[in-house]
Amino acid sequence: MAPKTLSRRGLLKASLAAGGGLLIGLHLNATASAAQFLTRATPMPPPDFDGDFEPNAFIRIDPKGVITFIMRNTECGQGIYTGASTLLAEELEVGMDQIEVEAAPPNLRLYTDPLLGEQATGGSASIRGSWKPLREAGAAARMMLIGAAAAKWQVDPSTCKAERAAVHGPAGQTLSYGDLANDAAKQPLPTHVALKPASEFKLIGTSPRRIDTPAKVNGTSIYGMDIQVPGMKIGTVAASPVLGGKLVRIDEKAARAVTGVRDVVQLDDVVAVIGDHMWAAMKGLQAANPVWDDGPNAHADTQSLIAHLARDSEQDGFIAKKLGDADGAIKGAATKLDAVYQLPFLAHAPMEPINTTIHVRPDGADVWVGTQVPVRAQMTVAKETGLPQESVKVYNQFMGGAFGRRLDVDSVTQAARIAKHVPYPVKLIWTREEDIQHDLYRPYYYDKVSAGLDASGNVTGWSHRTTGSSVMARWAPPGMAEGGKLDPDTVEGSADTPYEFPAHQVAWVRSEPSALVARRGTHPQCLRHRKLHG
Repeated sequence: MAPKTLSRRGLLKASLAAGGGLLIGLHLNATASAAQFLTRATPMPPPDFDGDFEPNAFIRIDPKGVITFIMRNTECGQGIYTGASTLLAEELEVGMDQIEVEAAPPNLRLYTDPLLGEQATGGSASIRGSWKPLREAGAAARMMLIGAAAAKWQVDPSTCKAERAAVHGPAGQTLSYGDLANDAAKQPLPTHVALKPASEFKLIGTSPRRIDTPAKVNGTSIYGMDIQVPGMKIGTVAASPVLGGKLVRIDEKAARAVTGVRDVVQLDDVVAVIGDHMWAAMKGLQAANPVWDDGPNAHADTQSLIAHLARDSEQDGFIAKKLGDADGAIKGAATKLDAVYQLPFLAHAPMEPINTTIHVRPDGADVWVGTQVPVRAQMTVAKETGLPQESVKVYNQFMGGAFGRRLDVDSVTQAARIAKHVPYPVKLIWTREEDIQHDLYRPYYYDKVSAGLDASGNVTGWSHRTTGSSVMARWAPPGMAEGGKLDPDTVEGSADTPYEFPAHQVAWVRSEPSALVARRGTHPQCLRHRKLHG
């Protein structure tokens, strides 16, 4: 489908509404050519056009020479700000010391990761998904800057070269990118860009200093926990300790008697105490002394969970791999081995506590949070508050660790439910106890493995059956395989192994224990380890 033609006036209106400058959207995918995603060429702008040079969704250069890279992937300690900046800087011909980085706003049209199918950071997909598109974005901007300089000097663009954020002409002329910003914005978007061969790389393949290190060393980095908003209060929460439980009562009078407590918000399954500072909120919540009705899962425990998985593991399950007759080979083997391996629930426990700062107003909401999925954060706030999605602004922050925990937005959902009951901005912080108790855990897995050996000890048959919950069905249903019958993540290490067996069978039995079923529409379990890193 061909992209719609947008007038320069229309683009200017859209970009000014988004904060100024010229912003031209790119549709990115892992195999797109430059011609496919740089096809929004527009007529020349009005002669009096004066603004930033924004050739695409990832680069902004202002007339003062400030070069800003807009990062669609979020920084949670894995170094993606540096890695992605390397791709852009390589083709734009700027040094890593010449750029500033800011987090991209929620925008599926501009910032969807082609490998994850949404604006998300995870699955070790960031560099793989950005390898070609970000380099093409940098190269296109470089070509426009060179074109602007060549036009000014009235020379062939091929006689000019870019280096260290400046264009150098054939007669020794030099113009900085800042000097060229306005004229470059008037250049037509290239429909084809040639990327550097690897032999010409100056940055890719090197080990540049991380661009976020200085601020993290000197303490100027801003994490979600550091956010300060005028008029902001601090709150902490207690949710039902048992899934399906309800709040029976609290001692609100005692909570409000604590010095510094400003508000108490009671919902069906959570209570929040809000104060002038965290200590007041914590003491107020302690004084509130919530009493819960634990509901139908009151007596659930580890033993009953394991018994449930053990019973389900007797089912045949969905066959993910079948080579030969594994059961027959094992039955007729000289030696038969059986083992059960159990992998317990694991909490993410990122160093930075779970937190969301939010201000809900009648006309919109502002959200300051560290999240791996900014669009999901925006959508859940819109849903809980009834606001139009476009009126919810999400300002993504550095994260003090994530490991997949911030691929879910349950804490943002909870914050929106609470914040709509107070008129001021509130920073809601989970204590470590609350975090561990209400994490979206890596599932409990119950694996039954059988093997048959011949007289020489060689494997003749191998059977591996995994029983457990499906993360994929909860977090990314389109990722389910075989018509929704198989979560490929559950058999990743057993179906695809470096070992070759004469007979090999792998199966998965989906088992969703009732005590851990959907919490407010999501299953409380997180992506397994290979999906945790951005």
